Amino acid sequence: MVRFRAGAGRPSLDFVRTLRHRDTPHIVEDLSDAAALAAWVTQFGPCRAAPADAAPATRVGAARELREAVFDLVSAGVGGYPPMSGARERVNEAAARPVPAPYLAGDGGLEWAAADPVAATLSLVARDALDLVATGAVARVRVCAGEGCAALFYDGSRPGTRRWCSMDTCGNRAKKQTLRAKAGA
Repeated sequence: MVRFRAGAGRPSLDFVRTLRHRDTPHIVEDLSDAAALAAWVTQFGPCRAAPADAAPATRVGAARELREAVFDLVSAGVGGYPPMSGARERVNEAAARPVPAPYLAGDGGLEWAAADPVAATLSLVARDALDLVATGAVARVRVCAGEGCAALFYDGSRPGTRRWCSMDTCGNRAKKQTLRAKAGA
């Protein structure tokens, strides 16, 4: 099973991370096909699992368009400029779709269901992006300082000075480079 990077601090930012190394020659598309979209929904959505056939190939393109609209909306909020034409409308449209509904399972645990788990999960992503931008929480969105990364993440640290999308990857790599440079000097 495909595993996607998590830990951006907000579902919408985890979704944006499905296009890694954006604007570099090393760009990686994680939403490569319907199975990958279903795997992302299964990993990040509240429903138990999204069957691979729940995300036909035509929906992959729509999911990528939503991802780019979320990226543009959040980037515009961070940069203080208006979003590109159509980004707000695309995110609003996705947010208007039904979301997963909770129910009490036979074992007493809380489960989530949706007639269309892909659309429902993407609706949650869009709603999170709208909340992020509309509440001013976008002021805590940062761009990873890791070399070649540039992933967006939500800085929930008290001082608001987090520099890397993940200490385990980019932060660790940067610290190793600093140590090597000091050792070589």
